[in-house]
Amino acid sequence: MFFRQLFDEDTWTFTYFLADPVTQEAVIIDPVKEQIENYLNLINDMGVTLKYALETHVHADHITAGGLLRNHLGTQTGVGAACGAECADIQINSGDVFTFGENEHIKVIATPGHTPGSVSFYWRDRVFTGDSLFIGGCGRADFQGGDAGALYDGITTQLFTLPDETLVYPGHDYQGNEVSSIGQERRYNPRLVGKSRAEFIDLMNNLNLPNPKYIDQAVPANKVCGLDESERQDAIVKGQFGKTSSVASTATLVSEARQQIREISVDQALVEMQQLTNLVVIDVREEHEFVSGHIDGVIHVPRGVLEFKLQNINNLADKMTPVLLYCGSGARSALAAVAMQRLGYSKVMSLSGGYKAWSAQILQQ
Repeated sequence: MFFRQLFDEDTWTFTYFLADPVTQEAVIIDPVKEQIENYLNLINDMGVTLKYALETHVHADHITAGGLLRNHLGTQTGVGAACGAECADIQINSGDVFTFGENEHIKVIATPGHTPGSVSFYWRDRVFTGDSLFIGGCGRADFQGGDAGALYDGITTQLFTLPDETLVYPGHDYQGNEVSSIGQERRYNPRLVGKSRAEFIDLMNNLNLPNPKYIDQAVPANKVCGLDESERQDAIVKGQFGKTSSVASTATLVSEARQQIREISVDQALVEMQQLTNLVVIDVREEHEFVSGHIDGVIHVPRGVLEFKLQNINNLADKMTPVLLYCGSGARSALAAVAMQRLGYSKVMSLSGGYKAWSAQILQQ
């Protein structure tokens, strides 16, 4: 069995490449877009077929190469089902098992907390922990719907119950380390050793770290498997833009979302705006759409970074605060409303018809 740990110096990201020389099937975990040529050269030199490109979570510090690997090689992409990356071929859930090679099995372990959909991959004598467990540390839990309590639970009840000799391969390291073990981290990791769940939560909620420098680009890009518009169009032509992201299935997702939320008309929205003094209105369109015209006094948060930005909106500290979301047509805002409900916001509405309906009715009055 061939195993290689790869490293992107710009983002301090580890990528893992596993290949069976007998069947010539391979798997890559957390690939970085800027390294695509190196991956393709490695795959070509080895003469292997890349079966899966798996993500431990939707990353905020780099853009994935998963979509490009699918475009080039027909590789199946996989992302945690709770990550909101509908582009992926496989929506990963805890307990799933990926098979490749003669008899190789990669087991999925749910380790949410860094993000709601974070997972770890357990293969042979090692576990790939993404941004959940680091060497002598752990991932942060203060953005993208992070939950320090869930992170503590995932590490202590899922990862720390693996055999002590299990090798730990993290998603990043900033000190020049490459590998640890479960036993070492359970005994000596300073973020966790000697801390109760409450103490850990208090520590993680007060780190006051700066945002990752690529977060505004990385999160929305990774929600669409790292592809820009031209790359997405190429994928669609090839029929490779994810089993849940074709035009037909996207319509199904939006339809299902609308059944789970409160969708209101422009007239109803006007009433809510007049009656609810604490109503927060959020435009979830992209920047170029927003600057071309928007409802006065709204907050602009693009859909791709919504979960991350919510905690920075002071008016939303109380999850009972009423919220009205809108986009261009009402589709993205419906999906965003479902995402907010999952995060505990109980009074979320979506504007039917979006800004198109608003401008058609209001701007012509």
